[in-house]
Amino acid sequence: MYSRTLLVAGAALLGPVLGASWTATPFNPASVPLAVRTPYLSAWLAQGAGTALNDAWPTFWTGSILGWAGYVKVDSTTYTWLGVPNVAGPSKATQKSFQFTSTQSIFTLSAGPVDLTATFLSPVEPSDLVNQSLPFSYLAVSVKSNDGNSHNVQVYTDISAEWVTGDNSLVANWTTTTGNVLTHQVQLSSPSVYSEVSDHTQYGSAYHATLNTVGATWQSGQDIVVRQQFISNGALANTADTNFRAVSNNWPVFGFAHNLGTVGTSATAPVVFVVGHVRDPAIQYITANNGRQDRSVLFWTRFSTVSSAISTFINDYANALARANAFDAKVKSDASKISSDYADIVALSVRQALGAIEITVSKDSTGKFNTSDITTFLKEISSDGNVNTVDVVFPSWPIFLYTNPAIGKQLLLPLFEYQATGQYPNKWAVHDMGSSYPKAVGHNDGQDEAMQVEESGNMLIMALSHAQKSGDNSLLKTYYSLLDQWTQYLIQDSLIPAEQLSTDDFAGKLANQTNLAIKGIVGIAAMSKIAGIVGDTARASNYSSIAASYVQQWQGFALSSDKTHLTLAYGNSSSWGLAYNLLADKLLGTNVFPKSIFDLRQFQFSVPLIRKADIAHRLAETQWYSSHALSYGVPLDTRHTYTKSDWEIWTAALVTSTSVRDLLVSSVRKYAADGKSSQPLGDWYETADGSVEGFRARPVVGGHLALLIV
Repeated sequence: MYSRTLLVAGAALLGPVLGASWTATPFNPASVPLAVRTPYLSAWLAQGAGTALNDAWPTFWTGSILGWAGYVKVDSTTYTWLGVPNVAGPSKATQKSFQFTSTQSIFTLSAGPVDLTATFLSPVEPSDLVNQSLPFSYLAVSVKSNDGNSHNVQVYTDISAEWVTGDNSLVANWTTTTGNVLTHQVQLSSPSVYSEVSDHTQYGSAYHATLNTVGATWQSGQDIVVRQQFISNGALANTADTNFRAVSNNWPVFGFAHNLGTVGTSATAPVVFVVGHVRDPAIQYITANNGRQDRSVLFWTRFSTVSSAISTFINDYANALARANAFDAKVKSDASKISSDYADIVALSVRQALGAIEITVSKDSTGKFNTSDITTFLKEISSDGNVNTVDVVFPSWPIFLYTNPAIGKQLLLPLFEYQATGQYPNKWAVHDMGSSYPKAVGHNDGQDEAMQVEESGNMLIMALSHAQKSGDNSLLKTYYSLLDQWTQYLIQDSLIPAEQLSTDDFAGKLANQTNLAIKGIVGIAAMSKIAGIVGDTARASNYSSIAASYVQQWQGFALSSDKTHLTLAYGNSSSWGLAYNLLADKLLGTNVFPKSIFDLRQFQFSVPLIRKADIAHRLAETQWYSSHALSYGVPLDTRHTYTKSDWEIWTAALVTSTSVRDLLVSSVRKYAADGKSSQPLGDWYETADGSVEGFRARPVVGGHLALLIV
């Protein structure tokens, strides 16, 4: 047994390395997604300014270590290419290049006379919900000679029992099955259903699998024993350690080795490994009369066993890669129409956003899956850990509209279904479906975090935008009375919002918020369109008139005294903020705010504060904006110098100036690539120096796709 603490300290000395020596395409992000598929299958390389794949352990999104090691043996010399295993003898491969796309992270390392390419593929398959729901990810390894000669090569990888718990003092047990697929399965000996420790799930099983091809071997046991077996022999012993014990007790690992034989200058066919984590049931869900329902991940509707799911998944790698490449190419093409900087941001955001969701299905009274009842659940990663937080779903919303609006509908359904039971006592929309993922048990006491205008407006905007993008009006018709109830609340509290929180709750409560009023007014206008869709012409006309009246009055409250910019709060002409909620008016086509307001936002961010008569002179477009933008972007508002990357991109999507748009986009790209953090992309950061304020790995980066949906 060795000290994990010492190993972490050693890894810290190795990286990050300032000024990475390898080629990075498009850049080195703070943390690289490796296997990012669900809130509990979330493995990253904390890279900082330039930590190689073999300079640190992969980590869970929280930063806790996930043991994942890799060796390659070339002509009897062993090299480490993944992780920092503490075994004496192997040399260290040299990272030559790194590339990321929307679905893949690809590393090439030189191990003496051969180059090894490791492709970490986390599939994004929004058009096939079963495939999207599979809680598995690929690691594919290929090798080729770099000196023109042939070499004898074996490759190895393992995962540790750290993949199953947030408490390494707990006892795990494990099994290995053989056949066409070799599969290690590991889980806690005393699992606790629906519970977490340090955001890790405390039940279910982690899996590590590979095809049982000629030359494949396996072994479970103490880390240094299993790894030394490969270092010494180039193969594993096909033996199982049955001494079940605490995760930190002689660190049990679960390894595979493949003998590639003689390798020449052509890349070998990829050796494919699968990592995954499966729980069943996945979600506890509240039903009428405070009932409870256990929900399963959707993949169970196609596969009766985990082994059959893994077998299909691993044998489908070539096809999955082709589909991933096609998806990557489409996203890059669409985003590049904005700019290359924007394409880079979007590529980094996709896996992180979709890695926060799980697509689920219920069972009927006979125990059969009810495929007409599919709902999706989202974890509010790193902030509150809530379930389907409305003001986290909302900033994430662009990725669902872009990839598949049906997933968006499935995220909204639990919120609608719960509130339609009448168990939630407040007249505004609920904040979330439960305070602790994966328990979607509602708030029957009405004591959820109150964001009255925020969540009511969000629900109306998302419901209508889903219908517009999908052509499916079922949410609007089924939950029309709820939507109308929330609209009635917005009519009361939107024009002059009482002191309350907005989604930016870290900034505290504030009365008369200009941007919050925008959301409420657009919500009312959205209900006018919803009423029209369902044939309620009287309400459609009434709400349209109210929204139009409110906009006229709002302009008198919200504009600064010299009419040059929007305020943060009514009456405070020296204040301003990102009025990102205007994007909803553009997205929905409600057009309740006049073009002059959108143009004002352009000038607010692009020219000095000058007399209205002088605006036509159009001084240098970025002059005023630059004077308010700090090194890493525009502050969220005048209360602080921090900002939110999602709201910067939303603002970029609504301004009428291309140069202002590009400045906002480039600021976010600069922050994402600055190397000052080593955690998965955080959306809340300091514009003065690019430091992260406290969030990480949150799904709101799905909002970075805002420019692709308007």
